[in-house]
Amino acid sequence: MWKWEAEGQAKAVVVILHSAFEHHQWYAWLIEKLRTAGFTIVMGDFPGHGKNSTFAKIHDEDVNDYSDFIKKLMQNALLYQLPVFILGHGLGATLAINFLKKNKVECAGLILTSPWLSLKKTTNLFTNAMTSLGSLASNKKISLKFDKTMLTRNNEGYQELADENSPYHTNVTVGWYKDVQNLMKSIISEQENQLTLPILLIGAKQDKITEPSVGRKWLVNQNSTEIQYKEWPYSYHNLFHDNEREEVFIYSKDFMNNVLRSLGYIIEQ
Repeated sequence: MWKWEAEGQAKAVVVILHSAFEHHQWYAWLIEKLRTAGFTIVMGDFPGHGKNSTFAKIHDEDVNDYSDFIKKLMQNALLYQLPVFILGHGLGATLAINFLKKNKVECAGLILTSPWLSLKKTTNLFTNAMTSLGSLASNKKISLKFDKTMLTRNNEGYQELADENSPYHTNVTVGWYKDVQNLMKSIISEQENQLTLPILLIGAKQDKITEPSVGRKWLVNQNSTEIQYKEWPYSYHNLFHDNEREEVFIYSKDFMNNVLRSLGYIIEQ
């Protein structure tokens, strides 16, 4: 777990949750942008990710371990006694939704980018994944074949994803894949415990990993009185690594500033 203090007096804390197969170093650009905008950041690598994945060749982590890790991040963020926002990307966004639905925790607002609620590309071995996977042992290895070229079309952003010390691989067990699929299905089908906090969901029209329309449909069914949806027409899955990331950041920053104003904070432009 790492913390980056805001430049000057912090106005809020942002807990960043990366997606599957990623790690915190991918978010150096975003962290620096948030710091200079007056936000303190709390972030870490999910179990089995980052340095923990150096010698691992397959993801088989328990989804509950991810939630336990989010709880620790939130506990540390709340120690600052400032409003706390969660910014989750990809699977991290899905885990953020699940965590907030199941835990009563002080959270000023939620920012979701390209949440995993319906995957476009499944394992290369199956056409009907869940049906076929049901006959396989949970520890069977499969590959999701999520190549980095599917994440961004921006050369600078792509270079930021290169890290020989923490290799990027999308090999998972059948059990991991089924747990993630079940998590996505439970979120989009569950009518109880809908979220009430302010939510911003940002989608990418050219997303090659997830289906943006499913996220939009989920958003309008929440009980929040403050929801925003923004979709960038040319962006790929990793919005904070793609060509429009500066605009995506400004949109996210403005959302948080507006929430802080509604809480009674005086926010300078």
